[in-house]
Amino acid sequence: MKAIPPSRRRWPSDGPHAPALHVVAAPRGGSCLLGAARRRQDVITRKQVLALVAITLMWGLNWPMMKFSLREMTPLYFRALTMSTGALWLFVFYRARGLRMLPQGAEWGTVVKLGLPNVLGWHTTAIFGVLELASGRAAILGFTMPIWTVLIGTLFLGEKLTPRITVAVVAVASAIALLLSHELGTLSGRPAGILWMESAALLWAIGTVMMRRTRITLPVETLTVWMLILSSICLWVMAIALEPWPSWHYSPAMWGSLVYGTFINYGFSQIIWFGMARNLPPATSAMSIMAVPLIGTLSATLIVGEWPHWEDYVAMAFVMAAIAAVLLPARRPKPQPT
Repeated sequence: MKAIPPSRRRWPSDGPHAPALHVVAAPRGGSCLLGAARRRQDVITRKQVLALVAITLMWGLNWPMMKFSLREMTPLYFRALTMSTGALWLFVFYRARGLRMLPQGAEWGTVVKLGLPNVLGWHTTAIFGVLELASGRAAILGFTMPIWTVLIGTLFLGEKLTPRITVAVVAVASAIALLLSHELGTLSGRPAGILWMESAALLWAIGTVMMRRTRITLPVETLTVWMLILSSICLWVMAIALEPWPSWHYSPAMWGSLVYGTFINYGFSQIIWFGMARNLPPATSAMSIMAVPLIGTLSATLIVGEWPHWEDYVAMAFVMAAIAAVLLPARRPKPQPT
């Protein structure tokens, strides 16, 4: 099968993946063609708008829904159960649509290599961060990932340190320092939760960089499904070894939360994303990512009764500004008529 070039890959966010931005190259003397290509790229249909709103709400609401679930279920069993059942549901869905669902040969190595940081690493560390912190605060910290991604590229891959990246790094550092000072300054503070979430964001960033530099020869949907399946097996092993067996006597609301985690977060949101992401303008992807921690923070009041502090709002503004700095495309000069 033809390999998927890095410029056409898109990765859903939670999690676990962030959309890779793509660039349209201009042929010599082709300013008119380039302008037309950009106009087509920047057009977003009403159907895409509705899908984007739905998926942003799904991912944003998932943060307080996870916090709600952890009231009655231990973190590793929660992740193992929702991830494995969600992955099986995705497998059946895409298999019924005729997609090749079994990796071949060296493709298994690609699944394992990319799945370790992107799925197993991100989901394991993030759920412990949600356990320790308010869900909105965990979402804010988790979505510092894009800044870690560009920082890795600058420090280790020879990418240029631009003024935008500098602004983003300063903004994120300010957000982390602000939230850390609040956790350290209160009797009930849990600074370890910040460490969990920033470890999760760093793992997600490492995985994103790896994805962009890996030649992938199987469908993106198949890659994602098998990363989820293999990671969920690891999570089941860790849960059985480290946590007591669940009682399974849960409240109706808890069962509803598990259904949400399985069929909405790991199911419908992934299907919607894969169906639209390859044709989504980069600026629109960036705005969607920026909205997820905002929705997670605001909805946490209704779902789990968390009231954000002023530090959360300021930190959220810092992180959203940093995401905008690294993901929103720079203004392009108007092409000169030829």
